[in-house]
Amino acid sequence: MYIKTIDFSKFSSIKVGVPIEVLMIERNDAIPKERMIIGHANNLLVSATPPPLMMLSKDFSFMELKDEVLTIGCATPTGKMLSFAKKNDLAGFEFVSKLPGSLGGMIAMNAGVKSYEVFNILDAVKMDGKWVEKKDIKHGYRFAKLGGIATEVRFNVKKGFNKKLLDELINLRSNQPKTASAGSAFKNPEGDYAGRLIEEVGLKGVSKGAMQWSEVHANFLVNHGGGTFEDAKYLIGLAKEKVFEKFAILLKEEVQIL
Repeated sequence: MYIKTIDFSKFSSIKVGVPIEVLMIERNDAIPKERMIIGHANNLLVSATPPPLMMLSKDFSFMELKDEVLTIGCATPTGKMLSFAKKNDLAGFEFVSKLPGSLGGMIAMNAGVKSYEVFNILDAVKMDGKWVEKKDIKHGYRFAKLGGIATEVRFNVKKGFNKKLLDELINLRSNQPKTASAGSAFKNPEGDYAGRLIEEVGLKGVSKGAMQWSEVHANFLVNHGGGTFEDAKYLIGLAKEKVFEKFAILLKEEVQIL
C-alpha cells in the first residue's frame, strides 16, 4: 500500500474538492478497518475534511472469464466492462453504458438505469477475502449494505449482448446535462421523481456561486467551474427544505457527502 495525493477538484466527476491524501490498496494488503473506501469519485462530494480515505489500486482492475463465470476486480472501470461484454457477446451488461466510475462504486450503491441494476446480474461479492452470495447481501433501489470491503465480483454470464437494448438505455440518459456533476443528487421517492419535485419548488436553474441545479435536468447539481463544497451543500440543503415544506417528502441523497 502507498499514499497518493488526489486533487478532488480534478478527480471527482463534480470537480469539487481539494488535494487529499488517499491510501492506495494493493493485492495481498491487509485492508485497514479505520479508513473509508471510495471508488472513482463519480457520486462523491468531498469536503476539505473528509474521514481517512482509501482506494483500490490498479491491481484490482481486471476481468477473467472462465466457462460461464466472469470475475471482475472492483477497480475496473465501467467502460472497460462494457467493451468486454460487447467483445465476448455477454448479455446483461447493456445498462453499464454511460454509467461512470468503477465496479466497486456501482455495487456500493447498486447503480443502474431504471429497473436495470448491477445486483440483478451479479452472483457473489468478495469481501474481506471471502465470497458472499447475493442473497446474503441486503440491497435495493440505489443501495447495498455490503458489510465489508469489496474487492471482486462474480457474475454467472450467458451469451446474447443486446445492441437494441443498449441503444434504448443510452437514449434514456440523453436528457442528462454534460456539465460536471455527481450524477443524480437525490434518489427518486417512491412513485415520484426528485427532478420533478425540485422543479416544482422553483429551484431548477437556481445557482449559488458556480454550482447550479441544472436547467437540463433539475436533479443534477452541476459545477460551471470553480464550484465549492459549501455552495454545493447549501443547494442540496435548500432543495431538501423546499421539497419538504411543499410536499412533506424528505429527499434522500444519492450523492455521497464526505
